[in-house]
Amino acid sequence: MEAREGKECIRRQRQVLIFFVLLGIALAGSESRRYAVAEESESGSFVHNLLKDLGLETEELAVRGPRVVSKGKKMSLQLDRHTGDLLLNEKLDREGLCGPTEPCVLPFQVLLENPLQFFQAELQIEDINDHSPVFLDEEIILKISESISPGTTFLIERAQDLDVGSNSLQNYTISPNFYFHLKLKDSPEGIVPQLVLDKALDREEQPEIRLTLTALDGGTPPRSGTALVLIEVLDINDNAPEFTKLLYEVQVPENSPVGFQVATVSARDLDIGTYGQISYVFSQASEEIRKTFQINAKSGELLLKQKLDYETVQAYTVNIQAIDGGGLSGNCVLFIQVMDLNDNPPELTMSTLTNMIPENLQETIIAVFSVSDPDSGDNGKTVCSIQDDLPFFLKPSVENFYTLVTNTALDRETTAEYNITITVTDLGTPRLKTQHNITVLVSDINDNAPTFTQTSYTLFVPENNSPALHIGSVSATDRDSGTNAQVTYSLLPPPHPHPGLASLVSINADTGQLFALRALDYEALRAFDFRVGAADRGSPALSSEALVRVRVLDANDNAPFVLYPLQNASAPCTELLPRAADAGYLLTKVVAVDADAGQNAWLSYQLLKATEPGLFSVWAHNGEVRTARPPGERDAPKHRLLVLVRDHGEPPLSASITLHVLLVDGFSQPYLPAPEAAPERARPDSLTVYLVVALAAVSSLFLCSLLLFVALRLCARSGPAARGRCSAPVGPFPGHLVDVSGTGTLSHSYQYEVCLREGSETSDFKFLKPIIPNFLGQDLETVSDGNPSFRNSFEFS
Repeated sequence: MEAREGKECIRRQRQVLIFFVLLGIALAGSESRRYAVAEESESGSFVHNLLKDLGLETEELAVRGPRVVSKGKKMSLQLDRHTGDLLLNEKLDREGLCGPTEPCVLPFQVLLENPLQFFQAELQIEDINDHSPVFLDEEIILKISESISPGTTFLIERAQDLDVGSNSLQNYTISPNFYFHLKLKDSPEGIVPQLVLDKALDREEQPEIRLTLTALDGGTPPRSGTALVLIEVLDINDNAPEFTKLLYEVQVPENSPVGFQVATVSARDLDIGTYGQISYVFSQASEEIRKTFQINAKSGELLLKQKLDYETVQAYTVNIQAIDGGGLSGNCVLFIQVMDLNDNPPELTMSTLTNMIPENLQETIIAVFSVSDPDSGDNGKTVCSIQDDLPFFLKPSVENFYTLVTNTALDRETTAEYNITITVTDLGTPRLKTQHNITVLVSDINDNAPTFTQTSYTLFVPENNSPALHIGSVSATDRDSGTNAQVTYSLLPPPHPHPGLASLVSINADTGQLFALRALDYEALRAFDFRVGAADRGSPALSSEALVRVRVLDANDNAPFVLYPLQNASAPCTELLPRAADAGYLLTKVVAVDADAGQNAWLSYQLLKATEPGLFSVWAHNGEVRTARPPGERDAPKHRLLVLVRDHGEPPLSASITLHVLLVDGFSQPYLPAPEAAPERARPDSLTVYLVVALAAVSSLFLCSLLLFVALRLCARSGPAARGRCSAPVGPFPGHLVDVSGTGTLSHSYQYEVCLREGSETSDFKFLKPIIPNFLGQDLETVSDGNPSFRNSFEFS
């Protein structure tokens, strides 16, 4: 039982120990890492590999977007994103960066993006022996009275060495002589050389002594500097100057002008004459003090040679020496404290800046920056802000770092560019501010389809146009920019197949101009519709479409065509006019059509020529041919009328028709057309020829059969003597008459009127009713060729 409790106690102790070990490791990891590099190292020198300290792998480092940033003093470092090596961008001068401060440590941060993370680190610059000790005065003059007893110590101006540590000033040597040896004394400012008099001086024996003082540093190899020590032997002066105060303290505002009186020191000497005349000089003053202040040797006034800067030096300690005419001196200390004023505006250091961001993204990081103010107190406290009317906000981070982030998705079509002013204001009096302007461009994505200026377009094209004629244009705009706004036009396939559309129009893919590929015919195609598409060149591409209606405008390219009466028949159509007709009698009607439309198809009729001009008239609007007066006995029996049919186009086109009119005493009188009245035969087409040939063949066969039948009947009646011969009627037949009976003439009940239409492509016949003669009792011999008794015509419809 006790053994078990002992093991349990040991296990708990181990757990507690492990907990504290892990806690120590975590606390150690949260502290700043320090890396060392020697000064004057070449640019590109390796400092340290940060992969392990950052806790990242090589592949993760480039993705995180590492960046080295620093605040305050300038430092040039770069981080290799591929290896994680921290490298120098330029040579580093420790004395220029830190001065006498040791160790020289410069803080910096490693900024990781995606996600945002800061890594605190420090760079320690190690000193090398690159400066030799230097005496500010190449000649040091000491005036020593001959009455000075041996063993007296004289303070000598010390040398300056900008290096620190073991490379700083370590030793002094003096050239061999009989009168002095060197004594070194430690002080807060370093080693101070002192001359110790070994032998009483005799002005009459040697009025001047020259010694070489050498200063050595501790570098390897050591560097040195020399100065000439000139000792002038003076007469006896037994009183040294004494200051009224050994320590003076003053406060000086940093904006004090050059020549400003900082303080006045005062010393007195009990001696008189030359030994009582005091001059004031700096003692053990650095180069910085000599550049900043000057002292009036006679009055002891300390004046400014250059302006003070609290941010550079906050306080000065000035050693002042009062020397009388006999070479004796006294020392005092002047402590000058520089008072800070709000004379420095805040500083803004941009670490990361993205000037272009895509639209439609939420909470995008625009910039990462830090603000600082070298002033102190409230003068160094800052407030950072941007304009209120922008879709951005500032997000504070660690150590005065801020992140500028979008608070909503941006729309390039609404606002393509933002001008952001970051204002940093301190809390001093008066308040100073710094403004930094950032221009953020919103890059475009393809989120807008092209839009046509009209949902539908109506284009009017005159017929008989020339091929490739520009008939109109369509236009679409895209609110996007760049390639996302470049619009390409195309013809869209119709919902129902339209094989002829591609041969009618084409479209310019770049400009949207529409062209007619061939001449359009209003009579064949009066209108057609098609759809055009507009697609941008974004990815993915967006598109829209519009309807285009093309209306063909009619041109007067078709002359009137006369439907009735036809002019291509083998025999002209003759109109019969009773002599008993009254005025206004409707003789016939000219029927014509025009394939054009509108005004181009409006027809008017006009009687151009007539055998008897006053007998007939033609109505202009309907083409009716009427008698203007009753026919007279003196009027010729045959008349020829020329009728003109004209449209109202521009220019007008026309056609003419010739009418043959025969005056009769009634419709019972047979007539035949005059040979000279037959119109000039037009060249028949093939179908008409075939029909005429077929009709002639059938008629011939019928006629032969009929003649054979008549001959056989006649032969049967004539008797045996006449059986051996057949007789046929002898004598000419008038016109189209055939004798089918014993009388020798074709019965009038079998006469038909036929009109043949030129160009007819049908084989239909229209047989008019038989013409029944009313002159059976008259002699057939009276019928002449000029007045035929029958008229056979076929009409093709």
